[in-house]
Amino acid sequence: MTGPEETPSFRLAYVPGVTPTKWVRIWNERLPGIPLTLVQVPATGAQDLLRAGEADAGFLRLPVEGTDLSAIPLYTETTVVVIPKDHLIAAVEELSVAELADEIVLHPLDDALAWERLPGRPAVERPATTADAIELVAAGVGVLVVPQSLARLHHRKDLTYRPLTDAPESRVALSWPQEKTTDRVEDFIGIVRGRTVNSSRGRAGAAPADRAKAKDKPKRPSGTGAAKGSRGGAGGSGGAKGAKSPKGARGAAAKRGKPRRRP
Repeated sequence: MTGPEETPSFRLAYVPGVTPTKWVRIWNERLPGIPLTLVQVPATGAQDLLRAGEADAGFLRLPVEGTDLSAIPLYTETTVVVIPKDHLIAAVEELSVAELADEIVLHPLDDALAWERLPGRPAVERPATTADAIELVAAGVGVLVVPQSLARLHHRKDLTYRPLTDAPESRVALSWPQEKTTDRVEDFIGIVRGRTVNSSRGRAGAAPADRAKAKDKPKRPSGTGAAKGSRGGAGGSGGAKGAKSPKGARGAAAKRGKPRRRP
């Protein structure tokens, strides 16, 4: 951690398909004096934007190239194929990549999936963006394979989508420049990881307070004195012996209480 954050605001980048609303809301509740500015960035430019210092952190899709950016994987998305509603594929609940063999599968330049081998038949040209590819699907030119969040982002009434069971998946991560892990970045990491306001993880300044609280807590009995006696009375060695010999105890009591006869 580099020390106190000097910037009066926090800039958070995010790629299409990611919805940072929940985390932004928690930030505004916890840090109302530090405005959070959202920066929407194309999927292919998120890492360059962070390296250029145009955002403090960002939600992007893995993998992250190089070692200068830190990343915390958050979740993995379902992969789907986007099709016209009247397409034959729409009749099934899910399908495999092999079932796209006869389809023209559009491959936009900003594709979010890492394919070892592209499915289906290639189009004559690659669309520039996913949004352009969606328009081509609506025009009946081909189908499109994307993470489910992008299918929802580009929703149209004339299109639908179905899950692909064996397609590559996209993982979303929170990333930031490793050498700029500021206090504000640590604050946001804590929010994303679900830490509470009083959590000491990620903030160096919180640790002494936690240690002080621990120091003030009353110590538990060490096992001597009254505590030791109470264990014996509840079934310790003395009590157990007495419980095992009730006859002997009654005999001893009678011997002490019965007067002796004189000869």
